[in-house]
This record gives sequence, structure tokens and C-alpha cells, in this order.
Amino acid sequence: MNRLAAETSPYLKQHADNPVDWFPWGPEAFDVAREQDKPVFVSIGYASCHWCHVMAHESFEDPAVAEDLGRWFVSVKVDREERPDVDAVYMAAVQAVSGSGGWPMSVFCTPDGRPFFGGTYFPPADRHGMPAFRRVLAALAEAWRDRRAEVESQADQLVGAVAGDVRLVDRLATDGPATVPEFADVLDATVASLAERFDAQWGGFGPAPKFPRPTLVELCLRHHRRTGTPRSLAMATTTLDAMAAGGMYDHLAGGFARYSTDDRWLVPHFEKMLTDQALLARAYLHGWQATGRPDYLQVATETLDYVVADLANPAGGLCSSEDADAAGVEGGHATFTWAQAADALADAGRPDLVEAATSWYGITEGGNWEGTTVLSRPVGAPLRRPDDVEEARRILLAARRRRPQPARDDKVLTEWNAMAVATLAEAAAATGHPGWAERAEGLAEGLYTDLRRADGRWLRSLGTDVAGFAADYAWLVDCWTRVGELTGRPQWTDRAAEAADALLDLFWDDDVGGLFTTGDDAEAPVVRAKEAVDGAVPSANSVAAVALLRLAALTGADRFEAAGRRILEVSAPLLDQHPMAVADLVAAVALDADRTEVVVAGDRPDLLAVVRGRWLPDAVVAWGDPSGSPLWVDRPPGTAYVCRRFACQAPAADPGTLAAQLDRTESGA
Repeated sequence: MNRLAAETSPYLKQHADNPVDWFPWGPEAFDVAREQDKPVFVSIGYASCHWCHVMAHESFEDPAVAEDLGRWFVSVKVDREERPDVDAVYMAAVQAVSGSGGWPMSVFCTPDGRPFFGGTYFPPADRHGMPAFRRVLAALAEAWRDRRAEVESQADQLVGAVAGDVRLVDRLATDGPATVPEFADVLDATVASLAERFDAQWGGFGPAPKFPRPTLVELCLRHHRRTGTPRSLAMATTTLDAMAAGGMYDHLAGGFARYSTDDRWLVPHFEKMLTDQALLARAYLHGWQATGRPDYLQVATETLDYVVADLANPAGGLCSSEDADAAGVEGGHATFTWAQAADALADAGRPDLVEAATSWYGITEGGNWEGTTVLSRPVGAPLRRPDDVEEARRILLAARRRRPQPARDDKVLTEWNAMAVATLAEAAAATGHPGWAERAEGLAEGLYTDLRRADGRWLRSLGTDVAGFAADYAWLVDCWTRVGELTGRPQWTDRAAEAADALLDLFWDDDVGGLFTTGDDAEAPVVRAKEAVDGAVPSANSVAAVALLRLAALTGADRFEAAGRRILEVSAPLLDQHPMAVADLVAAVALDADRTEVVVAGDRPDLLAVVRGRWLPDAVVAWGDPSGSPLWVDRPPGTAYVCRRFACQAPAADPGTLAAQLDRTESGA
């Protein structure tokens, strides 16, 4: 057993019994590398990563590989979800070397942490144009021994390339004064770019493998809301329909797999990530609000119910992910043969449901994937289940749960939990679901009390001493702001302001503007990254810009307003020339230029219901107990106020008047 046995990360613990003499990330490993004059092998992955498991079995469990690593390298294991700062820097290095990236990530560094070579998965023997892992190790060990100057030069060049990548926004911002483009212009440009990539048959934006990008769907919805363009609505609804019909959606338990291996969203990579649930549930919630379609609300509801039930951690908070594999078989827990479905229903005393269930979910004798069936629905067919199919669903799910289950990564990450709580709070307000409201506030309380050190510093994850990153703080601001809007209790807005002050104190770049990934109290990285480009999850700067501008609207705090606007100014070249790269930041442009504030004073649930009954993407809502915000000045109880940047219309005392004011104010921005 190696040093990883004492770690809290489930991913690191998975490697605790490897013959490899692993170190966790930290100064000890690099001190040993300097003392022994060895390069460092950094292996980065995460618990639910299928190919990480494959490489572990093929290579890291092999004593011969362990011997090579021990002879020539100091080996370090990193959980990318626990250390996104390390992952971001070395991913940029791997992409510079190979032109692509992914996990498992294999990086070779000098003893001071500078990368000089990298790749992703390496097989145990030469195949498909990939060199065997042991051959790579031998070649790099020889280069370190005999061509040190060449290795050092390569490391310097790679660090320069990494700096250009992870500080791209700074380089663009210093080219000249930046003017933030108009929201209508950047939205039009983004949607036009999406239209060029759109798959009109199956939805999504690009070829297989298809990853869901909920933000892109939401931008299409916003564009249709503003312009009435039918194509924009069609891009959004076609994508939402196809994702919910395909096997990427879990039709028995709810929730979404990580991505689809084909263009139809049919056969998924079966791992489930908390981030995908949070972002996709929000997209389907907004799809329901924008179109009124109950099937979108059904998908959002089943996804959030899955999160609350299946990802709950007994220690508090929400788990990070579920594996793609069960008992060593990818998707073995989730698919059915026709015989398995029929037997499960018969064993439950309901053989009469076989035809209804197999017809509804497309379960056939031949299957649709490796002799088994990934459950799905025809695109455009109803999702709402008739009573007999609903009974069959419960029976099949119970049978599925009796199988070997996928491993669960029970890390409670601050960023991911705050993201999920923000969606839960917004969904609870929009639907009136009491269970979600209670759960959102309970989880938000845990984030405030359980995920911080005694000195007040928020942490990256529960049970570790890894200090939180900019994304953790940014999502805390957003989360607590939305819980405050849900509950009407100003304590949550106060907590959001506390986190926002800490975010700016720890992470703000005083020279250029924007947020560094790591705090000024953290270990000095090879390059101090500034996360600006959005990917599978929004970048820290995108989240922060939205959260700070919303918080400024609720509090009137100039510091938050100025910081949110400065992030937009720094990112203006990207917004203007490459809006797809900062798609999550586009919403902040509208908030900065033309946001709406709504105040419901006194006990007027009828007025609050008018506000919550519509999708208002650029509005903040103050109600319940008054706070010290300028929004509450001279607000007699029993009325509502619709304001634009603190300039308010006449008080509305009845639902009809308030609805008319919102119609006039909200132009779909």
C-alpha cells in the first residue's frame, strides 16, 4: 500500500494498492525529485473516468511498470476534480505537445514542476499508432539522463506555451482598450455560429461524440425570446427533445450520462456527473418556462429528484459522480435484454406489462448496443408515461438496483455543490416544489458551515485542506444569492456578499482585471492561470461576472458592479471575435447593460407568483424581509416595483398591473 491510502479522494484511494510508489500532489514529491535528480511523472484523472480505469489495470497494476517508474521517476497521482488548478496547467501542456487532451493525462515534469512531455492514455503494448507506456518511460528516462539540456529547453518552451494558453485573456486585453459589445450583437453572432454547427436531424452542435452544452441551448432560447426567430427556437427544442429521448437520458432513474458516443444521443458514456445534472436541469427548466412544454419540466424534475436522492452523501452535501462501469462492464448496470426485462416484470407478478414496457423503451431481442438495449424513446414521442408504463418503470428500476452498482465518487466539491444548489433554488422558486426548497436551503447551509476552515477560508472539498479556487467562490456567490431570492431571507444575500468580498480579495488581478484560478495565499504554480474560456462547465470568470452583477443589483454595492463590468471589459476581445469561447459570459453582458430589479414588498404571494411564473433571465427578485439595499428604500408593504438599474416604474398593487409592467420591461434580453 502506498501513500494514497491516507487521502480523502476516492480516485486516489483507487490507486492505494498499486505497486507504483505514488505520491499525492504536494511539495514532498518534488523535494524527493530534486534530491534524487529524477523527473516527475504526473498522472491526472478522476474516479468515474473509464479510460483511467483501463490504464490503471493495464499499467499501474503491473509490477514491471511500477519498477520502471520507481527506477526513473517520482510518480504523482492527481484527482483533477480536487485540483483543477494543476489539471488546467498540465492540460494546456499536453494540448501544446499533442494537439489534443483528455484523461487519463500523463505528464512528465522537471523537479521544479515544468512540463517537458505529455500525453493521455498510453497502452501496454504498441497499437493503433500509440507507443507502449513502458517504451515511453524508457525513452524519456534516456532523454533526462543523456540529453538534459534538450529536456530543459523543451520545458521552457512548454511553459511559455502554457502561459499563452491559460493567460490568453490577458494577452488579448492588453492589445488595446476594450469596448464590451452590445448584447444583441454578441447574441446574434453566437447564434449564427451555432447555426453553422447545428445538427438539424438530431440536435446538438457538432458531430459525435456529442457533449451536451446547456448554455448553447439557453442562448438559442434567449435569441428566440428577443427576436422571435423560428430557427433559434428550433435549434433549442430539437436538441432538448433528442437528448431527452435518447439513451443519454436515464429513463428509469432520471439524470443524464456524461455524453453520447453517437450523433443520435442514443448510446452514452454511462458515467453521471453532478455538474451535468445541475446545468442540464436548468436548461430544461428554462425550456419549460420559455415554451410551456410539460415534458421539459418532467425531465428537469426527474433529473433533480435523481440528484437529491441518488447523489446525497450521508456526511452532507452531494456526491460528485457515478461510474460508467459496474462489475467491470461499461453500462452493465443500466441496459436490458428483452429477457431481462420480461423476467423482472414476471418476477414482480406483472407479466402483463412486458409488451407495454418493451415497446415504450424500445427493448428488443436483438438490442441496439452490444446485444443489449439502451433504453430510449423515439424523438418526438411522448415522455409522459401512462400508468402501466410507470408501474413497469418502477419494477425495472428496482431490478436494476439489485445488480452490481457503479462506484460512486463521494467527494463533496464546493463548486459542484453550489452549482447544483443554485439550480435547485431556481427550480424551487419557479415550480413551488417544497422539497427542493428545503433541500436547497439545507445544502446551502452546509456549504456555509462545513466547507470552510476555522479562519473563514472556504475549501475545495469536504474533509480536505485544499483551499478553494475562484470557481468555488464564484459559485458560492451565485448559489447564496439565488437561495436568498428563493427564501426572502436577507442572511443569504449577506453571505453571498461575504463570499464575493473574499473572492475579490483573494483572486482579483489588480494589474489587468479578472480572477486568477488560485488565491494569493496558495502555493506558487508553474503559471498562475486565469480561467476565462468556457467548456463543459462555465469558467470561473464567467460565473463570477454573472454572480457579481446580480449581487450588485440586489445590494447596490459598487465594488461588485465594478468587478463584474471589468471582467466583461477584459474579455471584450473574446466576446467580440470568439463569443462561442465565452458563451457563459454572454449572459453577463445583458445583466450589465439592461438588468431588471423586482421588489415585492410585504406579504403579497399573488404578486410574487406573477414574477416567478415567467422566465426573466436578466432579473433579480427581492422580497420577504427588507435588507439595507437601495431597492428597499421607501417601499410600502403591499406593492411591487419593477426597476431598471434602480429607476422604478409606478408601484403595482395588483397582479395584472405587475404583469403588464414586466411585459414592457422584459424585452427578451
